[in-house]
Amino acid sequence: MRIRKTAEARKAEIIDAALRLADRLGPERLTTQAVAQAVGLTQPGIFRHFRTKKDLWEAVAAHVGATMESRWQKAQSPDAAPLDQIRALIAAQLRLIQSTPAIPAILFSRELHTKNKGLRSAFYGLLGRFHRRVADLAARARDAGTLRDDLEPEDMAFLIIALVQGLAVRWSISGRSFDLASEGARLLDIQLSGLVKENVERCGGRQP
Repeated sequence: MRIRKTAEARKAEIIDAALRLADRLGPERLTTQAVAQAVGLTQPGIFRHFRTKKDLWEAVAAHVGATMESRWQKAQSPDAAPLDQIRALIAAQLRLIQSTPAIPAILFSRELHTKNKGLRSAFYGLLGRFHRRVADLAARARDAGTLRDDLEPEDMAFLIIALVQGLAVRWSISGRSFDLASEGARLLDIQLSGLVKENVERCGGRQP
């Protein structure tokens, strides 16, 4: 006997298919017809769950946001030193991008930048929350005497996030030819070496 899927299960299936297709086809070429075929529904069947394509995109953004924030939360151990928490946070973000390669495609898509204000607002807010987490950890590290006190935590966070974004673009256009998390860890350590206090570097430690 075939078990009928719940509305929530079907919505999750549609969102997952949209992410896969956004990676394979590109966000601009994603259609509700393609999503319907991927999940075995008719196009009107998609619209029973999402009234418009815009609603589907906003549900995709909400799903990505919830997944990211869950990964960030799990990555941060309150007992770890701030710089180690930054490392864990960046590693979690890069692993998520590697497992969901549609994310960078969506971030640089015309769909986000010019067509869908709701999608743009959702991702902008998400990036803002990620920046806040990194900046808060940078502030704690600076207060602990680990990071340079001549730099603002917000600026250090922007530099660290720029590393993630640039690396994700390089990984994508290289045909995903390297492990994103490993390369990110290597480059982050190089970047952090320019942000730590000189006396910390002389001691040879990653953290005081």
